Amino acid sequence: MAKLQKNEKWTFSLTLAVAVLATTLFGGFYGNHLFGSPVQSDVQKRLREYTDLLSAVTANAPEDLGSDKFVYSSIDGMLRTLDPHTSFLEPKEYSDMQDRQKGSFYGLGILVTKRNDQVTVITPLEGTPAARLGIRAGDVISEVEGTPTEDLALDEVVKRLKGPKGTTVHIKIMRVGMREPIPLTIVRAAIPTNSISNTLMIRPGVGYIRIKDFTATTVRELDESIEKLRGEGMQKLVLDLRQNPGGLLDAAVGVSDHFLDKGQMIVYTKGRTADSAQDYVAPGKHDKLNLPLVVLVNRGSASASEIVAGAIQDHDRGLVIGETSWGKGLVQSVYNLQYGAGLALTTSKYYTPSGRNIQRDYSSFYDYYVADESDDSNETPLKDRKQFKTDTGRVVYGGGGITPDVFVKPAQLSRATQLLEVRSAIFNYAVEYAAAHPDVNKDLVITQPILDAFATYSASKDIASIDEIRAALQKPNDRKYIERALKAEIVAAKYGFDASYPFRLQGDNQVERALELFPEAQKLAVKAAELRGTTPPSDGNTAGTRAAQAVPKTN
Repeated sequence: MAKLQKNEKWTFSLTLAVAVLATTLFGGFYGNHLFGSPVQSDVQKRLREYTDLLSAVTANAPEDLGSDKFVYSSIDGMLRTLDPHTSFLEPKEYSDMQDRQKGSFYGLGILVTKRNDQVTVITPLEGTPAARLGIRAGDVISEVEGTPTEDLALDEVVKRLKGPKGTTVHIKIMRVGMREPIPLTIVRAAIPTNSISNTLMIRPGVGYIRIKDFTATTVRELDESIEKLRGEGMQKLVLDLRQNPGGLLDAAVGVSDHFLDKGQMIVYTKGRTADSAQDYVAPGKHDKLNLPLVVLVNRGSASASEIVAGAIQDHDRGLVIGETSWGKGLVQSVYNLQYGAGLALTTSKYYTPSGRNIQRDYSSFYDYYVADESDDSNETPLKDRKQFKTDTGRVVYGGGGITPDVFVKPAQLSRATQLLEVRSAIFNYAVEYAAAHPDVNKDLVITQPILDAFATYSASKDIASIDEIRAALQKPNDRKYIERALKAEIVAAKYGFDASYPFRLQGDNQVERALELFPEAQKLAVKAAELRGTTPPSDGNTAGTRAAQAVPKTN
């Protein structure tokens, strides 16, 4: 899970963390001089034991792995005694984390993945060097600086593609329909890593915003998204926090400020030290988006996304639907170490406005990371979880994540359909289809002949047997999913990923349920506003607080 961080702790970190590291490495060689006193503290004794052990292992191990390997491994072991989210960040990990939080890095501007052991472009980002040179979805990066990528890990390929601004990188790409690789020389430039991945109107009057993580740019991006959707006539909003692992605490506060009244509690923190106790209330820096609101969460929603969902739920500002969120109620402060490394140390717990800490039990790290999702239903036994009350008196629960107001599980798919997805059959067929049909456009209809050709193609690639694929196409959920995914991937291959996203949402049963729940979300928010004596949300179909008792219709 991404770390929820407190920026104000960064400056204090250098002196403390370096002192601890220096003592750890120094004591073994000069312990008798440093700890000459006959009375030694437990910490001093343990440090001597550790440095003596490090000296012995470094000098006598059958393989010389380097002292940094031994030290880093021992640090990881030490931190595992605390909690799942305290972690040591090696220099590259720390640098990558900082890049993500700043919201930019220098590179080419492509999203890549490994498909069938080939480094494949998912999509070029608009306005980046890769997009300007015409790199397309489905292109395979076969070489970077003369080195074949087939045997390189994806992280290593990405590392080689990044570099200082203005420098060049030489690559070769393989493209469907072309026999010879295409050599390209690309000048690296600043690449924005957007926190908000998608902003669109999914129906007349209904806006949709997906926040994929919380970084330094999230609040600014949200302002821009809201302005865009308001200009297109937004009267309701679906805020999608599914698969959002979290990020910066300040960003979570800034996002929540868009939906709450000035002064309303968003989250508060408590820890062992006095300075860990902090209250975070809505500062009122942003115009309140006073529209009916539904928030989507699932098991991949954690940390900062749970803060936003928890604040909206506790204040009855909107409805939370989907699946129970991850359950991360801990706050990490990041300390800078020498040589570019970092320490993300849990320093406090956070609590939602009703007083909930939603941290899941982590007595077993294995159970914590391999969570059982089978209990996500309206009949989930909640008797063992502590109860709290929202502003209007609704019962919500501590521990175990944010329990949604309405449970909606994703549509279940057959094994064959899942294989078609994870083995890239849909993506690869779409790339070849788009290349063979240059006149294809967004009005494409996935017909039976297209499905038949896709089934034959997938069976020829040994993804699944032709009988299994045909059986899957007879199941309504599977057929709708395959049709939707095929169209989305073909559109993405021709027009880019962003153009395909509306088609990916079609048939998403959690989104469809959200669209049905706006009347309930509206009534709940109106009731909460009346209790506070503030202006209730309006979708333009109500005329003031009292008139809002009439349930507005979903567009």
